[in-house]
Amino acid sequence: MSTVTTTSSSTRAKRGGEGKPLLSIRDFKVEYRTGSGATVQAVRGVDLDLFPGESVALVGESGCGKTTLGLGLLRLLPRLGHASGQVTFNRGDGTEIDILGLDGRDLRQFRWRDAAMVFQGAMNAFNPVLKIRAHMHDTMRAHTKFTKQEIEDRAGELLRLVRLEPSRVMDSYPHELSGGMRQRVLIAMSLLLEPEVLILDEPTTALDILTQRSVVDVLHEVRERLGFSMIFISHDLSLAAELADRVATMYAGRIIETGGVRDMFYRPRHPYTLGLIKAVPPIVGDLPDMESIPGGPPSLAALPPGCTFNPRCKYATEECKEEDPPLLPITDEPGDAHEAACIHWKDVHLQREVPSDLGNAS
Repeated sequence: MSTVTTTSSSTRAKRGGEGKPLLSIRDFKVEYRTGSGATVQAVRGVDLDLFPGESVALVGESGCGKTTLGLGLLRLLPRLGHASGQVTFNRGDGTEIDILGLDGRDLRQFRWRDAAMVFQGAMNAFNPVLKIRAHMHDTMRAHTKFTKQEIEDRAGELLRLVRLEPSRVMDSYPHELSGGMRQRVLIAMSLLLEPEVLILDEPTTALDILTQRSVVDVLHEVRERLGFSMIFISHDLSLAAELADRVATMYAGRIIETGGVRDMFYRPRHPYTLGLIKAVPPIVGDLPDMESIPGGPPSLAALPPGCTFNPRCKYATEECKEEDPPLLPITDEPGDAHEAACIHWKDVHLQREVPSDLGNAS
């Protein structure tokens, strides 16, 4: 039984965003069938790359498709959901895996060995009548032939890594643990088989501010040690800024802006990203006037013509009602991988000073 492999932050930084993507997503769509037989497209043609050691945050309002995208990537959609497009996982040994083409045993092995997910709502992710020890053993025995002692050693090692005492946690039922402890147990379980990709869906939802801080610190430490790639789904922009190397904004099932942390939070080029940022108070500097985005997200069953954000956008013109623009490169910032799906991106500006030591931004 191997011990936990460690990867330094400097090594991870060199790998992130360079070379071949670990996860390559092209024209990814998710459709749901309705009771009337019609279909609703919850994810609409997403293109995204995740590089080795990189952390990408998906942000946006509730209902924009973030969780559906995460579930679709691991083939965990309900029966009425259907995913299409191309999703390629490039395993560390050079093997290319077509995730949407997997089935049976191959799909089962992929889900924990190559990619794992930490679900929103830790209490609902556990079987309430099983102790944590049983969850750990069932997970590993479903995918490996490790002995009971090897499983105990691995589980104990990961629990200690997420700042939990194995002797206290392993013999506890989920309801005997606090919300923050359950969330950390989920993180430890997701790493049992050393996956290269970890998808976290709102991992700090319903936790108080101090417990959120603890979970974020744990994620920093665990990622520092293990060097996995991460997709972090959240509506909390401050957490996204702290945990991500890159940020992608989703709206009405599409990614409508993507870029590095510094660009996305201090040089946003899509009006929706700008609106999200202006609705949150900054953690440094003077407190500006707060603004909310007018209106609400559109129904995915009846999207407005053209740019789906145009009914809520102060920059919208008649041209915006003609077609939904693709992601366009931000050409006034050469060498920067910053894209926005807005024909008026040059008019979008945020008047805030950029801190010199901003988080993970390069």
